[in-house]
Amino acid sequence: MRTHKDLKVWKDSILLAKEIYELTSTYPVQEKFGIVQQMRRAAVSIASNISEGAARRGEKEFLRFLYIAAGSVSELSTQLQISELIEFGDAQRRRLAQQRVDNVARMLRALIRTMKVRARNAATRSTNH
Repeated sequence: MRTHKDLKVWKDSILLAKEIYELTSTYPVQEKFGIVQQMRRAAVSIASNISEGAARRGEKEFLRFLYIAAGSVSELSTQLQISELIEFGDAQRRRLAQQRVDNVARMLRALIRTMKVRARNAATRSTNH
């Protein structure tokens, strides 16, 4: 049986969380409970929701958690853009983090498409039997 640990998108989201922690460790101390906390929560939420969804029964439940993860990806992307505007953190690290965010977003969209097809197929099979 496959688990969330077998999913490349989960593996990349773990690396993304690490990158966000490293990046935000250089932000101003007064932002500890501001953008730093928000970015870290969003990054952790991505991997957490992928793993929680994978542990649920059925494609529809997994899909619901993948959509939540996708929302966290969008949130983190916005926070990285704000960080760029206010010049928080190292510019190169921000760019690398944004590239990983974009990559995770693409993989999530692909996985969501796959799971939608599986959910539709499962629903069709259950109505045909």
